[in-house]
Amino acid sequence: MYTSISVEDLALRLAEGDRDLQLIDVREAQEIEIAYIEGFQVFSLGEAQQWSPHIGSRLNPKAETLVLCHHGVRSAQMCQWLSDQGFTNVKNISGGIDAYSLLVDPTVPRY
Repeated sequence: MYTSISVEDLALRLAEGDRDLQLIDVREAQEIEIAYIEGFQVFSLGEAQQWSPHIGSRLNPKAETLVLCHHGVRSAQMCQWLSDQGFTNVKNISGGIDAYSLLVDPTVPRY
């Protein structure tokens, strides 16, 4: 099970600089080249076969984990998958990086 967080709440959390917060971006490499938010680790869904067997050793299943994509659909899939893997504090970033650009930081390119 997972919950959602707004892009406005994400901006507040980023401003706090919480080092225990895990930030995951599931978009593909070509999307990351267009727009990226500093601090996010990239786990592209298209490359899941490479990283999924090691996710438990690369991330802390008990840490608060925020997941981002373009609009919030792929990140929701990742949130569900992480929950199924035993992650206990997973949140989908509603609206994705597109909403972040529209509502928080217009310097982040839209695509």
